[in-house]
Amino acid sequence: MVSHEKILDNLEERVSRAVKAYWITREGQAKKQEVLGRSDQGARAAVTGGAHMDGFIQLLADLITESGAKPEHVFFKKSLELPGFFRPTKEWDLLVVRDGQLILALEAKSQVGPSFGNNFNNRTEEAMGSALDLWTAYREGAFNKTVKPWLGYLFLLEDCAKSRCPVKVKESHFEVFPEFKAASYARRYELFCRKLLRERHYSAATFLLASKQGGLKGIVEEPAEDLTFTLFARSLCAHVNAFGRGA
Repeated sequence: MVSHEKILDNLEERVSRAVKAYWITREGQAKKQEVLGRSDQGARAAVTGGAHMDGFIQLLADLITESGAKPEHVFFKKSLELPGFFRPTKEWDLLVVRDGQLILALEAKSQVGPSFGNNFNNRTEEAMGSALDLWTAYREGAFNKTVKPWLGYLFLLEDCAKSRCPVKVKESHFEVFPEFKAASYARRYELFCRKLLRERHYSAATFLLASKQGGLKGIVEEPAEDLTFTLFARSLCAHVNAFGRGA
């Protein structure tokens, strides 16, 4: 097992590689579908291709095994279903299951332009609903007797003019909370991740920004000091070290 200090020593470089892989994968998926004559109406082509967050999932899986979990307890790409309370099952992006207990579940999501407004509500509702479903199922005894699962949320947003510019809100009957007035989509996502954490819907959350041009070079920005990938990784590794290490 690698010490926490050693894991975090080169974390910035590893995140940079994951961001670069994200944008390379998106570019490859878009070009492939264009060649096949199925451009999927613009940027959506790269999204519907899937697998663009695999670099982050692999990084997180590596951090988990480096923290002491056995590879056979770590699940991604398959066997990702967990029972829900409001629905039969929910498929997560990464799980750790050891000795019949759920150690952790994780979501890694992203959004690129140009349709930020069309997808913001979908992303937020999905994340809130998934957390509610999992914690209610846990409360009702669907899994675990001695370990409280760790629930993580990672979000990567395209850094561009449209994600940074102020957005108007409609106040047809009542005023919205002041922090949302004239807030850009980047600011909205930052607020969202922070509120998920402070309301204890997720055990840890991280919010990353990367432009297409910078992302292809591995450049990533962390706009909020309380939502950095390092803090996210520390929480993840500590939980795995406490509850997920193989005998």
